[in-house]
Amino acid sequence: MKHSPSDDSTVPLSATPLASRKIFVSLDTTARSRGSDKVAKQVESILNSQPELAATLVRNGSRGMFWLEPLLEISTPKGRVAYGPVKAEDVNDIINMHCFDEAIEHPLCLGLTEELPWFKSQQRLTFARVGIIDPIDVDDYVSHGGFVGLTNAFAKTAQELVDEVKDSGLRGRGGAAFPTGIKWQTVLNEPEQQKYIVCNADEGDSGTFADRMLMEGDPLVLVEGMIIAGLSVGADQGYIYLRSEYPQAHDILNKAISNAKTAGYLGDNICGTEHNFHLEVRLGAGAYICGEETSLLESLEGKRGLVRAKPPLPAIEGLFGQPTVVNNVISLASVPYILSHGGDSYRDFGMGRSRGTLPIQLAGNIAQGGLVELAFGISLNELLQQYGNGCKSKRAMRSVQVGGPLGAYLPAEQWDTALDYEEFASIGAVLGHGGIVVFDDTVDMAAQARFAMEFCEVESCGKCTPCRIGAVRGVEVIDKIIDGNNDEQQRQDSVDLLHDLCDTMEFGSLCAMGGMTPFPVRSALKFFPDDFLPHPSTQKAQ
Repeated sequence: MKHSPSDDSTVPLSATPLASRKIFVSLDTTARSRGSDKVAKQVESILNSQPELAATLVRNGSRGMFWLEPLLEISTPKGRVAYGPVKAEDVNDIINMHCFDEAIEHPLCLGLTEELPWFKSQQRLTFARVGIIDPIDVDDYVSHGGFVGLTNAFAKTAQELVDEVKDSGLRGRGGAAFPTGIKWQTVLNEPEQQKYIVCNADEGDSGTFADRMLMEGDPLVLVEGMIIAGLSVGADQGYIYLRSEYPQAHDILNKAISNAKTAGYLGDNICGTEHNFHLEVRLGAGAYICGEETSLLESLEGKRGLVRAKPPLPAIEGLFGQPTVVNNVISLASVPYILSHGGDSYRDFGMGRSRGTLPIQLAGNIAQGGLVELAFGISLNELLQQYGNGCKSKRAMRSVQVGGPLGAYLPAEQWDTALDYEEFASIGAVLGHGGIVVFDDTVDMAAQARFAMEFCEVESCGKCTPCRIGAVRGVEVIDKIIDGNNDEQQRQDSVDLLHDLCDTMEFGSLCAMGGMTPFPVRSALKFFPDDFLPHPSTQKAQ
């Protein structure tokens, strides 16, 4: 990706108009963990000591290329030029070479950010502004197409708004993939009364970070989506239930909401209309189960996060017993694009019943980890090779888990499956929130299956017996299967018992916590049976 000195993509900062001279360094949590704050501090120091540069430091969201963080970008007439991964000690040379001598090529120069193959080939709709704008600047958001969807929404009736979302084919991006427009229609159909919009930002699946990235990089698109949802169903109060482990997102969301309120987009009579919408951020309880919508509502009401029996659905009796829309961050953040460009435009992306785009998160043992937004339909193998560039360890990939800790482990023969809800369901897998975790050929799949049961044991709310007791028994049975002290018949009896236990958990649990724990366990048993043979460490000493 690096360019030669003859490449003209690097333009001296001195050639950029004073008003647009900007240097961008990400404030995203992942970028900060890799040293972006130190890079930003060094940029600030140089700009303060060299006022002739007349440049401004902007802390933006991440472009999603985490293996290149900290990424430093400099605005030019041709576009933003990227450097990365940058250390604080590189900053002085980068700025001074870029500013004063276009013939000098810095070894960390990647060229124009928008032209990088990894980035250019994406279809960024929901994440169109992430990594580009100042996250809390309302004017910057508006100048990049923000609040156009809301403006269009003011001219429509509530039913027309719901119909637009239905026409788009948008389905819940939190994992369940329930049609968003149908959920909204249910709330709209309830008699006029107090109604709520609740955003589920309790992102807890392994390998997922799309919600956090968006809230840190473009929080106002979530704010706009929630306002439109309120107009659509007749709700004037919204809550963002935010994972407590996201302090950076918490701070940015609160600042963005405050700025939006000051600009007239939140509060009473928003934008001079008769509509009201108030929005607050509430921190989660630190429990994985609170990502389940009814447990979330219990927690939001100040109670212990226990799963509610359904019916009634939250759309009918939700928060404080009132009709409530509960949607994931990405679901709500996709709505402004739909209202800006039309439901047909969004539906043009994707395949089958999976329309639009999905933010796909590449994590685990992967060379190029990060976020890729693409239309549904790309194969898992294309993602792993074209975007992930194989394992970071340089070893062969062996297994891939998609959909969080309760998703199936997929062997190589299933990697040609297209990213589509129905395609994944047909092979006994789930697409979930779009998180992909890669394992190389050193992984012990029996240990991974055991971890699934152990995870369920720790995170279960404890309300239903199949989940609460089943997970405990699951750990014990897997330990018996790999115990070298058992004979073959005892081992086979334990395998049969594990299958029976998985059936009980899947069909008897109150929610997906216990109902989906069998997915990773069964897939590990089916595709990696040799890993369940007696482990040497458990065999009797000879």
